[in-house]
Formats: sequence, structure tokens, C-alpha cells
Amino acid sequence: MIRQFIDNEKDRLISELVEILRIPSISADPKYKEEVRRCALLVKDLMESAGIENCEICETGGHPLVYGEKIIDKSLPTVLVYGHYDVQPPDPLNSWTSPPFEPVIKDGKIYARGAADDKGQVFMHIKAFEGMQKNGTLPCNFKFMIEGEEEVGSDNLGPFLEKNKSKFKADVILISDTSILANDCPSITVGLRGLSYVEVEVQGPNRDLHSGLYGGAVANPVNILCEMIAKMKDENGHVTIPGFYDDVAELTTSERKELALTPFEITEFKSHLNIKDVHGEKGYTTIERTSIRPTLDVNGIWGGYTGEGAKTVIAAKAFAKISMRLVPNQEHGKITEMFRKHFELLAPDSVKVKVTPHHGGNPVLTPTDSIAYKAASMAMEKTFGKKPVPVRGGGSVPIVALFKNILGLDSVLMGFGLDSDAIHSPNEHYGIFNYLKGIETIPWFCSYYAELCKSEKK
Repeated sequence: MIRQFIDNEKDRLISELVEILRIPSISADPKYKEEVRRCALLVKDLMESAGIENCEICETGGHPLVYGEKIIDKSLPTVLVYGHYDVQPPDPLNSWTSPPFEPVIKDGKIYARGAADDKGQVFMHIKAFEGMQKNGTLPCNFKFMIEGEEEVGSDNLGPFLEKNKSKFKADVILISDTSILANDCPSITVGLRGLSYVEVEVQGPNRDLHSGLYGGAVANPVNILCEMIAKMKDENGHVTIPGFYDDVAELTTSERKELALTPFEITEFKSHLNIKDVHGEKGYTTIERTSIRPTLDVNGIWGGYTGEGAKTVIAAKAFAKISMRLVPNQEHGKITEMFRKHFELLAPDSVKVKVTPHHGGNPVLTPTDSIAYKAASMAMEKTFGKKPVPVRGGGSVPIVALFKNILGLDSVLMGFGLDSDAIHSPNEHYGIFNYLKGIETIPWFCSYYAELCKSEKK
């Protein structure tokens, strides 16, 4: 029946997604605060039109959260759907082939910021619910939590959950903010890396200086910052922060062999990125480097004059944003403090440094023997015609650990994006196939989950 709903409503399902993609709900930039709120209001309206009840805008310490529910029978299990309506900044704008908030459909994909991360994926759940509601096939209770601060670390979500635990009481959390291996090779994410994100500042002289009058006699903060960053890794790609690897959970030989069975073509990987060769920590494969190993990367660096033409100055300050992806059993607060101490020790006396922590989250592993995972696997096998592969993702969804700590609930990470969707990059896109396949699969998950829960009680 869900297939009939999709076939009959396909054009509307796509047009409503396009509508929400037009809103620049950029949570990181304060000047878009009202646009973020406007997006939250539209999400609420679309939830209500889908048949979700008791929808409301919940205020937090930052951007609002949208809540809704449908309780059909308290004796049935409750699925809590989590997603986010905020998006990453679209920069660099000149690298987009079409404006980031003017959605374009071409080659079977929707191009827009937030198409895959996460508006397209969270909207699948709203539309899947609508299909079940219209067909009278709701198999369980539903709660929806769609937040507006995931892209800036969900700092206000924890305190909000602590105050509203009863509101979000459920049996499982269902999240679609991850990817599958390929459209003909479904997968379920069972592990995610954690994150420590910091901003660093290197202060030299008290003002920008003439590079002819002062060059060679005064420390150049841009040069110093580059030298300090270069010292953060050795020739083998290992992070040099003392103690950085102390808590890393190493995989056994058999576990690494199992991970190596994940479908992956290195030639295709390099071709897609237009690179001659891969690069990373010595002794590990590309799959291992992007899933089970921690990393340190510069996400942005600036200082001095970067405008048109020439201006011969020694900048007073230089800055960088740096992220560290973490693996079990690393703890993001501990790693952030390790980074701060090490970065300060690397600085020569000719400069002052400042480290400002931004957001972070701990790595997670989700069980593969749970009822929820089994239901997700059965649902994907039903709609894709192939049993999904359990994989560890390289990205971070910090709220998964937060949900476990505060609500005591495990999450099922059943995403439908592709690694090639260019999330966080120019020309982000989401396949129409993937969008509609998600709408088709989610009801099967709910049905199987309700059946398995019922069997478990007997």
C-alpha cells in the first residue's frame, strides 16, 4: 500500500521537499536566526498536514525544536524519530553550479544545501508517516523530534532533554542521517566516530606590520600557525598529541578482516574525487582510516591579507578551525583538553595562543542483535531485495550518545544517502531514488519492529 501512496503522490512528495529546501536555515550564522525559525514553523505545518498530532515549537537555549506525536495505543511500542532541519553554511558559493537555496532537479537528484543532510532524510519520515496514516496501517506509536542545532553541536539539546524526559519516553530512536554503500548495496550504520572541534588563534604583534620594515625580526603568526599545525602529525600520519591514542579501542585481526569485506573499490574512490592516490595513517586501509581510526584535520585557516592584488603585511593574528574525529573509547572533552595543552606547548615565546572549544560528541557503537536492528535489516531487505551490510560510519552524530545517556535508548541509524552526495560541500544533492526508497522502507521497519516486539512479549 505504501508503494501506491508513493506512486500517486510522487510529484507532491518532491515539491514539498523542494519548498523546505528553499529556506536557508543555517544554524551557525546568527544573521540567519529568523530563517531557522521560519524553517521550524514550516516543518511544524508539514507535520500537522501529514496527520501528526500535538505538534509544537519547543524553545531551547538556542534554535527551536519541533515536536509532534501520534499515540494510537499505549500498549504498542513507541518509535521516536530524530532529525534536524538546520543546515551547514553553503560556502564557497562560487563552487555551486546552481544557487544552494534554489533547488534544482537534474540527473535524478535534487541539488540544494540540506538535500541529503538532513532535510531530505528527515522529510522521508514525515511522508512515510503520512502514507501509513492515510492507509490506516500505523503499526505503533510515533514521536518526532526535529531539532535546529545539529550542525552546531546540539549544545542545547541535552539540557532540554533532561527537563523533558517523560515527553520523549519511547522504546527506540530511529535516525536517518547516515548513508548506504550504494543504491544496489544497502547498509546500516552501526558505529559512528566522535568529534572534538576547536578554534585556535595565534597572536603576534599588536597590529599588522609592514613586511619590509619588520619582516625577519618579528614572528609572523601565519607562518607560526602553519608550523604548529605541521607538528601535529608525524611522517606516518599519526597525531602527535601525547596520550591521543591511549584509549583507542583497537580491532582484532578477525575484526579487521571482517571490515575488509565491506564492498569498496579504491579505483572508483580515487576517480570520484579526482585524486591520483589516497593519503593517511600508515598501516591502515582507506576503509579503516575513515571508520575505525581517529583523525585530526584543519577545516579552515586564515590571517593577513587575502583580497585582490598585493598588500605586504605581517598579520597581527592568524586563525584555524580544527576537528578531531574520535573512535571508541575516546572521550571528546578529554581529547579537547589534550589538544589545548599540546598546542600551547608548541607555541614559541614570540606569540600568544588561544584555544576555544566549540562542539563535540563521543563515538558510539550500536547493537546488531537488537529487535530494532533486526527490523531495520528486514525492512531494507524487503525494499532493496538484498540484505543490508552493517558498517561503521566515519562521520559523527553526537546526539546518539546523548540519547543513550539521558533517555537510556539505543538508536537505529537507517540512512539512505550516499557518500557521494557532497554533504557539507558545494553542490550537495540527494537522489530521488533514495528519497522515495526511504519513504517506502520506513513503514516496513515500523511494521517489523511492532511484530518483533509483540513476539518478544509472548
